Amino acid sequence: MTENKNYRKLVLLLLTIVYGFNFIDRQIVGILAPFIQEDLGLTNTQIGLLTGLLFAAFYTIIAIPIAWLADRYNRVNIVSTALAVWSGFTALTGFATSFLQIGLARMGVGIGEAGGSPPSHSIISDLYGKEERTKALSIYSLGIPFGIMFAYFVVATIAGKSAADVPWRRIFILLGAVGVGLAIIVRLVLREPERGGMEAQTNIETDPVPFLESLGTLLTIRSWWTMCFGISIASFVAYSLSAFQTKFIFALEPDFNLRTLMIVLGIINGIAYAGGTFLGGTLANRWGKKDVRAYAWIPAISVALAFPFILGALWIGTVWAHLALISVFLVFLGVYLGPSFAIAQTLAPIHMRAMSTALFFFILNMIALGGGPTITGILIDRFLADHDILYAIRYAFSVVSVLLLIAAGFFLITSKSLPKDWEDAQRRNEGLAKPES
Repeated sequence: MTENKNYRKLVLLLLTIVYGFNFIDRQIVGILAPFIQEDLGLTNTQIGLLTGLLFAAFYTIIAIPIAWLADRYNRVNIVSTALAVWSGFTALTGFATSFLQIGLARMGVGIGEAGGSPPSHSIISDLYGKEERTKALSIYSLGIPFGIMFAYFVVATIAGKSAADVPWRRIFILLGAVGVGLAIIVRLVLREPERGGMEAQTNIETDPVPFLESLGTLLTIRSWWTMCFGISIASFVAYSLSAFQTKFIFALEPDFNLRTLMIVLGIINGIAYAGGTFLGGTLANRWGKKDVRAYAWIPAISVALAFPFILGALWIGTVWAHLALISVFLVFLGVYLGPSFAIAQTLAPIHMRAMSTALFFFILNMIALGGGPTITGILIDRFLADHDILYAIRYAFSVVSVLLLIAAGFFLITSKSLPKDWEDAQRRNEGLAKPES
């Protein structure tokens, strides 16, 4: 039992690191956006497309067939192969000399990253029971803030003190090479777990389920869908910020020390965002034992509280004050991740968990990742017609930030139907178990 517990901790650690690389390779374009933009002569709309729609369209569409495979075949092979693919395209990004070339490279990264989360969520759910699943998925979610933190630290380590001394091509090539090495480690260390092993001490029926049947089943789970829209709309704001925050800060104070900024932003993500993510899972585990509606109430409260802090961060007059308010904002922004992931996995039938995650991320990333940076980039270019770059970004972000209140509303709607859907899911999954012979 001790060996099993130690092994599943190792699995969770490695999958969290893989998820971290997912976000390193996804967010590094936003961090380096001002430098890529200047080198290649790109518009804000094009930067928005690179960090948003061009990546998200392929990421979300390819995730569906990959999830279909993950519900049937070896998930460890899928994760390791996907990591190698997206890391390879990350390295190729460093050789791009035009918008077309860097756009094609980002599409390749999106195709590879599509094979990361669906099988990873499914593996974790087969190693941790529903009482521990929220905490485990919250730890897995730490890959987001830690990945972003590491991306900032890489830039701080390699770049000079000024914005004119940023070797963005070398950074992409280095990250891609390290990711390929990690893919080899994942393939050699991890082994495929038994499907549904945590639901019962039995074998679980895992006959292939057609895509339309999976979709039809998930369509009947109201809480699943309203939660998806809640996290998607909240993440729309998060992705918008990450795509243009570096540009905003240098518009606010053009001479701000680059290396200092990268280190501070890395620390903020590693402490505030990660702390919020861990806090959300811990609170949901404790409160959820008394009332499952806590899995929706906690995200609703957190995104509503995040709203005034992002507005304040946009309109305050100094970089340090901006960073202080962003720190609080990121704590609240991290809280909703673990509870939302737990809803997606717990409400899904055992043999549809990878498909559940794929559909979940399809909605999340088409709305948030595809729409957030893209629409924000378009808004910035529109506001530039009458304002300088600082106020254009401020007005664009202010419009986008209102969506946090709408996201809170969707989480509140989720809380109303969640108790029934939670009970139905438990009965459905128990029904899939068949006694060992």
